[in-house]
Amino acid sequence: MTDIRNIAIIAHVDHGKTTLVDAMLWQSGLFRENQQVRERIMDSMDLEREKGITIMAKNTSVVWKGVKINIVDTPGHADFGGEVERTLAMVDGALLLVDAAEGPLPQTRFVMQKALQRNLPVICAINKIDRPDRRPQEVLNEIYDLLIDLDADESVLDFPVLYTDARRGAATLDMELAMSPDGAPPTLEPLFEAMTGHIPPPQGDPDGPAQFLVANLEWSDYVGRLCIGPVRRGKLVAGREAALVKEGGAVTVAPLKLVYVYKGLARTEAAEAETGDIVAVAGLPDAFIGDTIADPECPEALERLTVDEPTLTMEFSINSSPLAGREGRMRTSREIRARLEKEALFNVSIRISPGEGSDAEGLKVGARGELQLAVLVETMRREGYELTLGPPRIVTRVVDGVLCEPLELVVCDVPEEHIGIVSEKLSARRGQVARLVNHGRGRARLEVRCPTRGLIGYRSQFMTDTRGEGLFTAVNIGFTPFVGSIKGRSNGALVSDRMGTAVTYALYHLQPRGIIFASPGEPVYPGLVVGENSRPGDIWVNPTKEKKLTNVRASGSDEALRLTPPRRFSLEDAIAYMREDELLEVTPKSLRLRKRHSVPNPKPDKS
Repeated sequence: MTDIRNIAIIAHVDHGKTTLVDAMLWQSGLFRENQQVRERIMDSMDLEREKGITIMAKNTSVVWKGVKINIVDTPGHADFGGEVERTLAMVDGALLLVDAAEGPLPQTRFVMQKALQRNLPVICAINKIDRPDRRPQEVLNEIYDLLIDLDADESVLDFPVLYTDARRGAATLDMELAMSPDGAPPTLEPLFEAMTGHIPPPQGDPDGPAQFLVANLEWSDYVGRLCIGPVRRGKLVAGREAALVKEGGAVTVAPLKLVYVYKGLARTEAAEAETGDIVAVAGLPDAFIGDTIADPECPEALERLTVDEPTLTMEFSINSSPLAGREGRMRTSREIRARLEKEALFNVSIRISPGEGSDAEGLKVGARGELQLAVLVETMRREGYELTLGPPRIVTRVVDGVLCEPLELVVCDVPEEHIGIVSEKLSARRGQVARLVNHGRGRARLEVRCPTRGLIGYRSQFMTDTRGEGLFTAVNIGFTPFVGSIKGRSNGALVSDRMGTAVTYALYHLQPRGIIFASPGEPVYPGLVVGENSRPGDIWVNPTKEKKLTNVRASGSDEALRLTPPRRFSLEDAIAYMREDELLEVTPKSLRLRKRHSVPNPKPDKS
């Protein structure tokens, strides 16, 4: 199979993966010279384009000098690590992309560890070589240090290094040429040569019985479920019967309706798929990620995909507030359960289980982090769902009789003057500084080992402490013995004590007590959080109180009241802000924090 290469592009967030794929598609001749094509072509989801990150792994292919190169663009955020793990099961090599200034970050370590576990050969590309603060030689040394720290084999360390400018579509093996005033010529030919020369072709017997690994799933309104993955052995022929080998060895036989191969950004129907290619097949509605599609006469299973377990869970339940049903189309427990079960079919890093305690009618959803949960909820909002979320909770486990909790490696890239405040805040959250690096250019890198529990709600505080100039990344590195209590949000809440509509007069007089979340004219109900108290403890307030009208007027008494603009939460901020006694009401148009109980807690009996 010398005319096929399968490669995954892996990197940290915002290091230029999708931009480099754009340049590869252009220079492979996929588009006409004057064709109008949007930037970041592979980011097809609305959320991906809005947030500027890759969420779902996606396939494409280019043909260079007669060799078909199947490329998989993978997410760069640790919360979507399940996508990376599935992707690495489909490919025979990896292109590691690293920012020329930032160097390898936690997600780089995470994906490289997964790639080394599969013994994948690696090509290294140091991207954004045109940055004024670039330091390519130091970054290359950091990459070697990372690989050595991960116990990489000597054969892996002998990888080609390219210096790229993805926006210009330039790549070169010469560091001096890349850093020259004009930069390298705008061609990716050295990168294509490295891909075809250093990455081996797929291995497998083209004449043996068929074997195909289901590594991804999609849905088509025309043909139903699509199974995406590599053909490990033999051929898959459209219309011919195939055996589906499930977990545990159960085998069912059904005909393959259709076989699709990738040509550029499109899937093209084909009569058959050969060994080594990454394809999509239809006709097996019961297929799941990790299953094997094989020859009915020789139903041999491939090694199943394994992914890391979730570290956070949240309770999903129906919206039970007095405002329920006003904005969402789908709000019943049956509809929410069906949507979450569908998500679990396509996302192997999501876990669904029954709710507990007071939320027994809801569902407990486990994921890798706050961002993955927020993306799932935001997607459901846009589909018209209305639901209630509980606060995020960590997933603990008992190791050798000791209760343990998830541990994360946090890397903070901050201006020098903010090192003190960041280290102080993380120390208060039970973080331990592991390393501090200062390159003498006004910024420093702080590496901290911190429990996942301590990072819930910290990201927004970090941006405030660093005045928006800091970079915060974290990746799970295992479990640590339970560290005890961690101080959460210190301030209480301003909670509405009645049903009605918020008015300017009441909100104006509540402003001295703290930060207001509500605007005049918005509906309120008992238990709704309308602001943050400036002190510990909750205060039940009346946001609907209007000015009493009399026939007496004093000079200046009727001047317009000026309100401070209310604080508005994004979904990620609201999830992180919640306390244990609070819930988040999510509708297609609104986000509302409320208390679990709609009446004030009774005062303790002093007798």
